Amino acid sequence: MGAGLTRHDKVALYLYNTPEYLEAAFAAMKAGFVPVNTNYRYKHDELHYLWDNADAAAVVFDHAFADTVEGLRARCPKVKLWLHVGANAPPWAASYEKAAVTTGGRCVPPWGRGGDDPIFIYTGGTTGRPKGVMWRQHDLYMASNVTNDPPQADMEFVRERLRATPQRPVGLPAPPLMHGTAYVFASTILNRGGTVVTLPEQRFDAERLLQAIVDNAVTDVCIVGDAFCRPMVDLLDAAPGRYDLSKLKAMSSSGMMWSKGVKERLLAHAPQLVMIDFLNSSEASGMGRSVTSRRRGASGARFELGKNAFVIDDDGGPIAPGSGKVGRVAVRGIVPLGYYKDPEKTAATFPVIEGVRCAVPGDYATVEADGTITLLGRGSVSINTGGEKVFPEEVEEAIKTCPGVRDAIVVGVPDPRLGQVVAALVAGPDPDADTIKAHVKGKLAGYKVPRHVMVAASVERAATGKADYKAVRERVLAWLGAKGQ
Repeated sequence: MGAGLTRHDKVALYLYNTPEYLEAAFAAMKAGFVPVNTNYRYKHDELHYLWDNADAAAVVFDHAFADTVEGLRARCPKVKLWLHVGANAPPWAASYEKAAVTTGGRCVPPWGRGGDDPIFIYTGGTTGRPKGVMWRQHDLYMASNVTNDPPQADMEFVRERLRATPQRPVGLPAPPLMHGTAYVFASTILNRGGTVVTLPEQRFDAERLLQAIVDNAVTDVCIVGDAFCRPMVDLLDAAPGRYDLSKLKAMSSSGMMWSKGVKERLLAHAPQLVMIDFLNSSEASGMGRSVTSRRRGASGARFELGKNAFVIDDDGGPIAPGSGKVGRVAVRGIVPLGYYKDPEKTAATFPVIEGVRCAVPGDYATVEADGTITLLGRGSVSINTGGEKVFPEEVEEAIKTCPGVRDAIVVGVPDPRLGQVVAALVAGPDPDADTIKAHVKGKLAGYKVPRHVMVAASVERAATGKADYKAVRERVLAWLGAKGQ
């Protein structure tokens, strides 16, 4: 299109769950470019940070975001091409539909392409702003290799595999494709020669999801723990027999707690279902999994370690099964290249252990006597709300810009559906809770807005100025308990 893009230029995907998301991602890889996921809930400053940090040279965006993008163009001088999905492209953007017109023959970039070309998965992270996890394309493919393809690319093997598989999967990623969980799931379905079904809604709708499973004879679904499954089983319990789930074979989840009770309720409506709860992250695949079926029964936070996974202490040594000691889950073998433009964080997360480069994202666990692990969560103070990661200091910073606020500390508190929600302890006394929420909503994505705001005379920081997140959390929980929440 004459935009001047070259090999390994970054292409940001600012799209909902639509066919164009996967089309654009695969087109970028075929052209030797680097796909970059973009959280469509981000506001102006968050988007600017992400695209600037990624050195985005092109942005593919949905027409619903045209006004937002227009307001950002002047702040993003590195972007050479704005590609608009939908009718009536603005004059400063190119039409995706016109660009996607087939011209015949395969697209072969002049610089070539291969498995060493990178793909970025930006994560909300647990210790700061979003970071781009850099995977080799072939490594990410092999990390989710459920079809046992050989380690070296062999297209004839793939063709034979597909010819020998008449029953192809129909997969539905319920979470946003902008998250690694849904994107890798959809890619795996396509690698199996299957069909990917996307939901047109911009917000999760359990009723729409169940109906789409029925209407499209979906065999595989990807969700995010209780945040998605609990509303589904609530509907199934309320209307037994309304949704025919007999074609559904597998449901997978990653990113947040999928509780035993919710799994058991779903199994009552779909007894043939196999539920796979993966312990994965953007930085590490294959840390562990928990499989639930009618035969195996349900479990909560207990996982079987992956074949290349192990649990280490603070010195990098292995944790003995049954010792009761807490350690971090590590994975050797296929791991990312690191974080884009962050060598310090790369060295910390991808250490060399016993001569082998590993990924240690920060998931803490104990190793049981039978070798399984009980997941305890991230050791940092990050908040996991419905699978979305929230960094407290970012929300604190936004709250402190509200007139009348002196100080603020943000923590996560339990929520029956989302796992956790954001709560804030704010030193007032001027602003009320609604004013603070509205102020933050104007600055950050909706899931980062505090659900609960406790206004007090002081947040009681330590003498060093550091926040005691544990004490604040206990204080907020006591306040919520007194309110009956």
